[in-house]
Amino acid sequence: MRTTDGAEGEAGREAQIEAFLRRAPYLHAYELGDLDPREAPHTTWLASNPVDAVVLVYRGLATPTILALTDDDPAALCALLAARAHELPARFYAHLTPGVETALGPRYHARRLGHHVKMGLAGPVTAPAPADDVIVRLTPQHAAEAMQFYAASYPASYFEPVNLERGPYLAIRDDQGIAAIAGVHVYSPALRVASLGNIATRPDARGRGHARRVTAALCRLLQAEVEIIGLNVRADNAAALACYRAVGFEVCHPYDEWLVTQA
Repeated sequence: MRTTDGAEGEAGREAQIEAFLRRAPYLHAYELGDLDPREAPHTTWLASNPVDAVVLVYRGLATPTILALTDDDPAALCALLAARAHELPARFYAHLTPGVETALGPRYHARRLGHHVKMGLAGPVTAPAPADDVIVRLTPQHAAEAMQFYAASYPASYFEPVNLERGPYLAIRDDQGIAAIAGVHVYSPALRVASLGNIATRPDARGRGHARRVTAALCRLLQAEVEIIGLNVRADNAAALACYRAVGFEVCHPYDEWLVTQA
């Protein structure tokens, strides 16, 4: 973990940030998972003192991502983001509570990529379990096949081969190859949290319940290790929302995704 506020020792600061994030764990599932020591080289934390607002700068993928989210009055978060905007990368993706993007101007231009919601699995998985031989676990040796699958099935995904090293990815196969995949963007047994991502079905295999089954299987696997399981989905993606609700997820918080570049 790296903080840039110089307020106090990092261990104490980390505890304060974690306590703040756990007040809304499904909103902050990504940030909680990125407190894992394995992610320390990729993360920079901006926080107010005392902690009533937190911004995560994550640099573990090709394009950095900024997370600035709140379930309360956004004034403190906007003030923090405006004051520290000069510390942000020149180009990044951003997950922002609606309205918080105003704190980036005039230093940055922001293009909204879509309105999204955070979902959380607050109870047991409700979808029926598939037969054991239907689901396979992907390893780094499957990286090329997974990249080919996402290029055809989910070109806008954030999948990179390194994802297969950071947490579990499950797949359903058929006679054409990979039919569906569910994986994780964030995975930390140490913090007891995971956030699902890169869930997709091959176009010619859609409508058969594959996404629901592979997502449910992944959640059952994760529930042996973590307490908080969340995911992000576009608010207008009715099919995906129905799929995740069938697994047992509930909508928790709205947010917007942006592509941000320096003015």
